[in-house]
Amino acid sequence: MDRTYFTPRGFVHGNVAQALVLRGEAWALCGGPNTFTRMEETRVSGAEISSVIGSATAVAPELTSNRPDFAGMAANKPLIMGVLNVTPDSFSDGGKYASTEAAISHGEALLQAGADIIDVGGESTRPGAAPVDPTEEARRVVPVVKALAQRGAKISIDTRHAKVMAEAIAAGAVIVNDVSALADPEALGVIAASTASLIIMHMQGQPSTMQREPTYVWAPGDVYDFLKTRIALCTAKGISMDRLSVDPGIGFGKTDVHNAAIIDHLAMFHGLGCVLTFGASRKSFISRMSQGEGPEARLAGSLVVAVMAAERGAHIQRVHDVAETRQALAVWQRLSQG
Repeated sequence: MDRTYFTPRGFVHGNVAQALVLRGEAWALCGGPNTFTRMEETRVSGAEISSVIGSATAVAPELTSNRPDFAGMAANKPLIMGVLNVTPDSFSDGGKYASTEAAISHGEALLQAGADIIDVGGESTRPGAAPVDPTEEARRVVPVVKALAQRGAKISIDTRHAKVMAEAIAAGAVIVNDVSALADPEALGVIAASTASLIIMHMQGQPSTMQREPTYVWAPGDVYDFLKTRIALCTAKGISMDRLSVDPGIGFGKTDVHNAAIIDHLAMFHGLGCVLTFGASRKSFISRMSQGEGPEARLAGSLVVAVMAAERGAHIQRVHDVAETRQALAVWQRLSQG
């Protein structure tokens, strides 16, 4: 069966963008400041992929409608999600914040640096990582979630285990960030029974095996279709669209070619109709596109990708370097507004 996808193209900014919108020659992406003038139509027929770019004469309302607040935060400006790994083995900062005290201190530092959300995780999902027992994972994260939530922070719990989701929500987490997209059979029920928002991420395979020759017909479209089915699963369970966000999962069961194609077509994912989350901070594809730098030396590349994602309308960006990302996005926003 043929599949068709639409990606906004031809981004314009500032006074030019405003003038083109008034003349009906441009459209505001998700009702925000990013404005597009063209549309790429991609058709996938079996293994054949073809694309054509033309005037955006017929635009789906999902691409232009404003997004409602997400977890009590306005989605009309980029939101920064600071990474807080309470783990001994995460790819970038494993072991640095493994103790409760160190994790709470770093969470406070992320808030001071300008993080809108703190994403607390107790299980590394780097390529090749071994799974963590949910009881141990909860032991790592729940005290951190509780302490930071009591300080007024918006907390996201980065977990794929329903037990950890439930305990973290009870401790004050308002977002569940699930890299497995509800693979735990009890996860959907935990979310539905709560008021928490949910980030649904795409991952091909498991962290321990996901980088062993991942394959797609067309990565952006395949990921889009998967996320669409998971959204339908959630809404059928009574979870409203304003509680949902999607993340295409850069680096999770994807080659550099797949990652590049998804980033290029990132604006396409607004067609799913909910908040878009994006995370590429310090990931290894950055070093492979450069000179093989280690995780902590990938700031410049991470900022480039963050700005590209912002132009394509990413609402939430999950990053390690909060202050630097906030500055880069603030300058980009100001300059792009003319």
